[in-house]
Amino acid sequence: MIKILLAEDDEDFGYILKKYLEMNNFTVFHKTNGKNAWEFFKNNNVDFCILDIMMPESDGFELATKIKSSKPSVPFLFLTAKNLKEDIIKGLKTGADDYITKPFEAEELLLRIKNIIARSKNELPDEYKFAEYTFFYDKAELHYKNEIKTLTALEADLLKILLQNKNKIVDRKVILKELWSEADYFTSRSMDVFISRLRKYLEKDKSVE
Repeated sequence: MIKILLAEDDEDFGYILKKYLEMNNFTVFHKTNGKNAWEFFKNNNVDFCILDIMMPESDGFELATKIKSSKPSVPFLFLTAKNLKEDIIKGLKTGADDYITKPFEAEELLLRIKNIIARSKNELPDEYKFAEYTFFYDKAELHYKNEIKTLTALEADLLKILLQNKNKIVDRKVILKELWSEADYFTSRSMDVFISRLRKYLEKDKSVE
């Protein structure tokens, strides 16, 4: 299920929007200020962000800049009461995929979200090439020269996360919550087992660390 971070300081409006999106099969996390939204984003994996521009602690522009610097592949749109050309341009310059001005029809927002997510999925590679390996996520196959290793679903999900964050340090808790929806002692040990398996699969090419 697609996970959405909703940063909206109007609690009543945010609650209504959250419930509407949940009725349309999204998982929504509502935060009422920019600071809390950023803390949540840093420690959790989300697929899409809806950002209000005017918020306490940290406004939508500042939050968007942090999000884009941290995880540039996560799409987002601005949700604002402002219809000023300068704000629209400023928002798009931060990397926003779209914007919508209040008041709006909930169905219009839903369509915009679905269109952006569809575009972003189409931009993902069908295969991941690294060192002497090629990884096909959809088929859960890891190819090394003429050899093919079929991975389990969790092995494939874990390898995909690591490849999407290549040359970056990924917090263990973020991976645990993404794969197991919780980060406790037992899930942490489980992840160690899966990492050990992946290392074994990748040991043929010594350039892979």
